[in-house]
Amino acid sequence: MLYYLYHFQSHWGPLNVFRYETFRAMAAALTALMLSLAMGPKTIVLLTRLKLGQPLRLKSEVRELADLHSAKKGTPTMGGILILFTVTISSLLWCDPVNKLFWLVLGSMLFLGFVGFADDYEKVAKKNSKGIRGWQKLAAQALLAIFVFLYLSYNWASSYPGEWNRLYIPFLKSAAVVDMGIFLTAVFFALVIMGSSNAVNLTDGLDGLAIGCTISVALTYAIFCYVGGNAKLATYLLLPLVSGAGELAVFCAALVGAGLGFLWFNCHPARVFMGDTGSLAIGGVLGVIAICVHQEPLLVIAGGVFVLEALSVVLQVASFKLTGKRIFAMSPLHHHFELKGWDESTVTVRFWIMSLIGAMAALATLKLR
Repeated sequence: MLYYLYHFQSHWGPLNVFRYETFRAMAAALTALMLSLAMGPKTIVLLTRLKLGQPLRLKSEVRELADLHSAKKGTPTMGGILILFTVTISSLLWCDPVNKLFWLVLGSMLFLGFVGFADDYEKVAKKNSKGIRGWQKLAAQALLAIFVFLYLSYNWASSYPGEWNRLYIPFLKSAAVVDMGIFLTAVFFALVIMGSSNAVNLTDGLDGLAIGCTISVALTYAIFCYVGGNAKLATYLLLPLVSGAGELAVFCAALVGAGLGFLWFNCHPARVFMGDTGSLAIGGVLGVIAICVHQEPLLVIAGGVFVLEALSVVLQVASFKLTGKRIFAMSPLHHHFELKGWDESTVTVRFWIMSLIGAMAALATLKLR
């Protein structure tokens, strides 16, 4: 809402800075960070009092991994509430409230946060690691994908006739590469949202791992959103121009700030876990943002760690069902390296490095077109 302060620039010139997305993005990041640091301890105390501790899998399920993580038992989960709250407050303060893409992204995050909360509550209530059924999560994600498709098709059809359902590929100078049509576009949106949401969820298994990788991906998309919403930059860098995308840069910056604040409490040894409340919401909203700025393939590059984690699960399951043998000591991939003798912090930091490399590679596509 502070966006409107620029209307009073005639009374005090410096208020003009509230017009600029770059200023508001930095302010949103700092606001979310400060809120997280201020509210983190209180959130942890509240979750602990409510006895919302993280249940661990049975030893019979994961062998020595249960011993490695035994100290984590009882650590409060559902910490994703802190991320969702700080991102929401910060983005409401600093984003343009009439921007339609902003409300789509914010609503998508909160919807998946509610789904994740239901899953976490089921785990805590029944003291097991199963949560709600897998098909229920997928159904909720598919429902969101349908809504995103209908919302964007309605709002984009008049603004971008014949272009809104095209797939843009990084590294290629040709702008619109693939015209997917209506049906394939709907399916593609579902794959992006479901894939990104579940990939982040699978990555959330070690202290600080998922949120650390989220920060680099969100920062990458903050830059792409800003460029995609700026007519001069988008034209010069051959990116699809999306009206209003600049406000998503402010939202992404808020997510970066909230992520840094949450990492303060989630780094090893973690005082709180984000749970599915955070991971499903973060992954899903990154997918929605990628769709909004026509940069879906970049999720594979910038979010390479998330992709590898999800791919390791798919390969492990497929290999065991087809051959009866496992490719990895355990999936997702971070557990494989744990069982191979890597310390938890070593795995986390090395995966962060991989995530930063992916982010830099994604940013390199701005010029490699």
